Amino acid sequence: MACSARLIRQTDLVPERRLTEVTATVIGVGAIGRQVALQLVSLGVPSIQLIDFDSVDNTNVTTQGYSTYDIGERKVEATAAAIARIDPDADVTAVVDRFRPRCDIGDAVFCCVDSISARTAIWRSAQHGCRFWSDGRMLGETIRVVSVSEDIGRSSYPTTLFRQSEAQTGACTARSTIYSASVAAGLMLHQFTRWLRNQPIDTDLSLNLLASEMTVA
Repeated sequence: MACSARLIRQTDLVPERRLTEVTATVIGVGAIGRQVALQLVSLGVPSIQLIDFDSVDNTNVTTQGYSTYDIGERKVEATAAAIARIDPDADVTAVVDRFRPRCDIGDAVFCCVDSISARTAIWRSAQHGCRFWSDGRMLGETIRVVSVSEDIGRSSYPTTLFRQSEAQTGACTARSTIYSASVAAGLMLHQFTRWLRNQPIDTDLSLNLLASEMTVA
């Protein structure tokens, strides 16, 4: 089977049967979300839904991994095209819109939006429809990944949704790099594969790249 041959080097880490049964939703395909989407298809997730209303601009080439040829294109459509180049058989749904309560979602949801208020609204609508949830946050070289599974983290996650006015701020030139986004996406995918293996997930993980410090709550 072609799919098995392509995935053979990861079979000891990622159970193929569970992987191929999953539908993943990525909400926000900016810095972290685009990297999550590309890692998901590389991992072998067969069905991916992308939700974002924004278009690619020239700053997204350095910080989000888009091509100069993508400038002016919708982010979900540019990401869907990149996914197709990795796996032409992947089933990709591109939703050019903000997340709305009426949206169907997959059983694994990756929340990659850039405001606490948006996360709060999405969680209220999506929490009962997904079996795995991972929320990636980043400011410069500081990364936080907050995750939820069927029976872990559902009560603690809402405590991380503080008021938008309390969110950490910083200069826009210091908020995003492609390497920080890639690391954040990798940490989210690691929690996802732990869930696939029926292992306990880390519900709240923080990584300060500059200080080389990681904490797990």
